[in-house]
Amino acid sequence: MTTTIAIAGCAGRMGRMLTAQVLDTEGAVLAGGTEHVQSPHLGADLGTLAGREAVGLTATADVGALFKEAQVVIDFTLPDAVATNAETAARKGAALVIGTTGLGPEHQAAIDEAARSVAVVQAGNMSLGVNLLLGLARQVSAALGDSYDVEILEMHHRHKVDAPSGTALMLGQAVAAGRGVDLDAVSQRVRDGVTGERRPGDIGFATLRGGDVTGEHTVIFAGPGERLELTHKASSRGLFAAGAVTAALWCARQAPGRYDMLDVLGMRSGG
Repeated sequence: MTTTIAIAGCAGRMGRMLTAQVLDTEGAVLAGGTEHVQSPHLGADLGTLAGREAVGLTATADVGALFKEAQVVIDFTLPDAVATNAETAARKGAALVIGTTGLGPEHQAAIDEAARSVAVVQAGNMSLGVNLLLGLARQVSAALGDSYDVEILEMHHRHKVDAPSGTALMLGQAVAAGRGVDLDAVSQRVRDGVTGERRPGDIGFATLRGGDVTGEHTVIFAGPGERLELTHKASSRGLFAAGAVTAALWCARQAPGRYDMLDVLGMRSGG
């Protein structure tokens, strides 16, 4: 059984990697790819863009026509594009895999509406290792309680436009869930000047940007006399592409609704 997959933003760094991953994955068939109307890559062959032989499919701005042909759309674009793509995919009956971060309430509302009609897998990070880290962070947080201060440190390449990263926020949510608190109520994202002592129970975030770092995340539990650190380092964006295509093959056969990588990987638990 095969699954036809369209790539939104096919000329971007992640879009090219997703194209290559689809071409390399058994059971996955490339339906095509989209680009914005002013992209210089419109009309370019998707195989060539991905550093492969030509495949006879070109980048198009006709989102509606392509999404009608695809069973699943993988979207790692920008928040505004995600909202538009979600509406179009739902109208055309294509399932969605969304890896874009930095989404606002209005973008999330469009995704939620799409999930009423089609299956939507949404995750700030699609690697197996990161999703295992999420589970560990929640477990450790529950075991240690708020007597240990938590800081989440992340570093990414110089081109990343949102901060903290979607993965860092997911880790914050996992820690907060372990403690049974609302992350928004205890999140500390900025420190500058004379800030006073650290507020008990806060979950702190620190952001680093530079070079070509794919992604590094560390959850620090700092307690009296000791410090526990849980770290994940990604050395290739290919692992995100592989996870996204795995999610696409999975969600093509699911009922409408909201899912994440724990569902895809069969790691969902009731606890």
